[in-house]
Amino acid sequence: MASSSISALSLLIFTLLSLSSPLRTLSAASVIEDLNNLQPPPDFNTTISNNCKTNPSLKYCINFNPLNLPEIFKFTIVASHLCNESKNPNCVVSFPAINLRNRPKIAPLYLSFDFFWKYCPLTVSSIDLSNNSLKGNFPSDVFYCSQIQSLDLSQNHFSGEIPMQNFSVFTNLTFLNLSYNSFSESEISDSDEFFKQFNASSFIQSGVIPDKKKFKIKAILFLTGFPVCVFLLVIFLWWICFTRPDFLPKFLRKKHKFTPSILKAATNGFSKKNLVAKSKGVRIYRGVLRDGTKIRIETYFDNNKFSREKRKDFVEECKVLVQLCHKNLVQVLGWCDNRRLRAVVTEWIEGESVEMWISRFDPPWKHRVKVLMRVVEGMMYLQEEWPGVGYDLKSSSILLAENREPLISRFRVEGQSSCNKKVYKFGVLLLEMVTNRSPGEEFERGEAGFIEWVRMHFPKNVCSLIDEKKRTEHTLDQATRAIELGLMCTDMSRAMQPRLDQIFENLTAIYNSILASASPNRKRVHGDRATGHRHIQSR
Repeated sequence: MASSSISALSLLIFTLLSLSSPLRTLSAASVIEDLNNLQPPPDFNTTISNNCKTNPSLKYCINFNPLNLPEIFKFTIVASHLCNESKNPNCVVSFPAINLRNRPKIAPLYLSFDFFWKYCPLTVSSIDLSNNSLKGNFPSDVFYCSQIQSLDLSQNHFSGEIPMQNFSVFTNLTFLNLSYNSFSESEISDSDEFFKQFNASSFIQSGVIPDKKKFKIKAILFLTGFPVCVFLLVIFLWWICFTRPDFLPKFLRKKHKFTPSILKAATNGFSKKNLVAKSKGVRIYRGVLRDGTKIRIETYFDNNKFSREKRKDFVEECKVLVQLCHKNLVQVLGWCDNRRLRAVVTEWIEGESVEMWISRFDPPWKHRVKVLMRVVEGMMYLQEEWPGVGYDLKSSSILLAENREPLISRFRVEGQSSCNKKVYKFGVLLLEMVTNRSPGEEFERGEAGFIEWVRMHFPKNVCSLIDEKKRTEHTLDQATRAIELGLMCTDMSRAMQPRLDQIFENLTAIYNSILASASPNRKRVHGDRATGHRHIQSR
């Protein structure tokens, strides 16, 4: 009788709450707040005590504490309403089932009432929370209802691990449905005897038991996809390492080694726009590497493949050239060695050749001598450190940097090459810069005809060798000494060629003479023109 009166009272109170705030729009927070504001009636303690005497197995009777009366009161209110919401036939007498199937608006609300589940009525034998799109972890509060025989949590969005060890409290459970959820896979072991009583229909697409069909598909995809991915990765790494190593970190790259693909990318496919010069079998391009370095690429194309022997010799030469380091030498950065393409890569010089400099600007005599002195410095470095390295001393091959510093730009490894020949080439360059004449273009016999022409006019008709604009008294004397030095350098018939250090000393003397003659406080100096060469001795 007392229990019936509690149910009636609880139902009345919860109905009033529902009328003041319709349940369909109620949030868990607002309902709990309203419930917290309710106080048990004065005789509620007596009613509960009588209930516990009549049925001591009631959960709120176990370790009963008067301090829990407000919580028990809220439980009775929610239990009465939930019993009716679950459409049980006689809620005053019993509460056999919690049926919130397809009730997505109120199911989360009732799941949030911890105090209800804590005192779960012993008469409840079935819990159905299916088809509500509930989210979160497994609703562990249902374990308070340990007496239930049926549990349906299907068609929701529960995820995470299932607390399998807790299912042992369900000693009477005969129906279980966890299908169509997103639980974490957990293979049921032989020791999990509890789950063995349920067939696969209880776990359809629940994630609890691995789907064999999906597993097969995954296995097939893995067994076929993994080797394909590995194969593609190997191809990609091969392409990076052997075709475009410039994408690799610096410490993984081969120093000084360039590939055709790198040079092709640097020159925009060897475009005509980047073509600087062209001759038979040789083309010179400007390019920009991925890191922004500007480069000069001297390429050697051949329709026929280069032999292995030639390629080997070429690489050995380049290994020597990349070690050259002097302020008057263009820095060789590396090489490209391919069956159809060979190339030497050097730094790009934003300037022009000595030949263009002379023809376009007609520079003063002082600047010309200074350029010649710097060229000799580069020659002396090569003679001392790398005597086997040859170089091109044509005015078209010597570049001028922005500070007018001359740079020898073309090299070749010749073994122990003759120093006489190098001195001879320098003598031709010296005479060319003094006379403003081009040996290759203005003389039929080239250098030989040019030197013969100079000898024919020197020393009796030296004025005809020098530009009229530069024929001052001092310039004429300095130019005469330079021409004499140049002729001695080109004289290979006798052992009359000066050494490189002697050439440098004489050019220095001429340069100092130019500076002295340009000084406003200069003194006229008379003497033999040949005094500048008194150090020169035959070898």
